[in-house]
Amino acid sequence: MRGGTARAFDIMTSCLLIPGLLSDTHVWAQVMVDLPQPVIVAELFGQDHITQMAHECLAAVDGQIAVAGHSMGARVALEMVRLAPGRIERLALLSTGIHPLKPGEIQRREEIVSLAYEHGMAALTERWLPPMVHCPDKDVMAGLTDMVLRMTPDIHQRQIRALVKRPEAKAHLPSIACPTLIMVGRQDEWSPVAQHQEIASLIPHSHLEIIEGAGHFLPVEQPDAVAGRLVPFLTAQDQNNS
Repeated sequence: MRGGTARAFDIMTSCLLIPGLLSDTHVWAQVMVDLPQPVIVAELFGQDHITQMAHECLAAVDGQIAVAGHSMGARVALEMVRLAPGRIERLALLSTGIHPLKPGEIQRREEIVSLAYEHGMAALTERWLPPMVHCPDKDVMAGLTDMVLRMTPDIHQRQIRALVKRPEAKAHLPSIACPTLIMVGRQDEWSPVAQHQEIASLIPHSHLEIIEGAGHFLPVEQPDAVAGRLVPFLTAQDQNNS
């Protein structure tokens, strides 16, 4: 886990930001600038199961948590709520899904795991990254490319194992009692708007925000829009979501 660099303030709730597949603090850079401490960014590099990742995140933070997860990280956040509902004060789910394995998913994911081992992370990046971004900007793509290249085939394989063994999440959504913010890019083709509408319909006290001009890497593609909604929510400034 890695601590943030934003200004300190005297609350008892920690903010935990959870990146997704092949991601690190870069995904949350703009949000971290605006969030007061204590803020921690999870590093999901050593585990190969969503539940293990959730336990690790819970163990890394004392007390109450305002948690935001992106993509795979949102699945980890949902598992945290299932394991320790009393510790999660506020929950934000970005660019994610709750569906089980789709036909052919294991084979497609195994293929890209093999690609990384056989041809390197650069080859994986060239294939995997462009469809995740809407209207790829040069600087956006450069930052995301550098981020993925910081990963290894072993990290990728462990995270893919976690995704294909992901626990069932849908049945637990109606029991989530904390305020929940759901965010998705309008142009996200990997985790489309309809998935998030379903999630919002199942979680009480939830609110859906659709961000224009963004694909799957929503916090990087539209950082100001994301931070403008997410920071007030996580710090309990937004009374519409309490």
